[in-house]
Amino acid sequence: MTVLVGFVPNALGEAALTASVAEARRRGERLLVVNMSRDDVLVDARRAGHEQLDRVRRDLDELDLEFEVRQIDEGGDAAEVLLDVAEQEGVSVIVIGLRHRTPVGKLLLGSAAQRILLDADCPVLAVKAA
Repeated sequence: MTVLVGFVPNALGEAALTASVAEARRRGERLLVVNMSRDDVLVDARRAGHEQLDRVRRDLDELDLEFEVRQIDEGGDAAEVLLDVAEQEGVSVIVIGLRHRTPVGKLLLGSAAQRILLDADCPVLAVKAA
């Protein structure tokens, strides 16, 4: 089985990555780190650069953990992409970062985290940044 984490290059993504490592170790499972771009890959702040993903790989290499880092450049909806990957890989748990949004923010922009929490076929671990 596999632990899936949606990684973004910010404090929220780091918190999710840390929690996913702990979860993968606790379960004795492989870790799949997914980073994606929702819009133009050249300007999307959610898309990790090569240096950031190389650092993630180096950090995970040091932990003696089976892992894969996958970057998806097709764009699209983050919730849909993570749910599709979860289904394709048969993951045991999805780990996501969760930030506070106002009700108006959720109404206007939607909430990928909320959709993942509601639509995932497996457990979802939602973490906040410190």
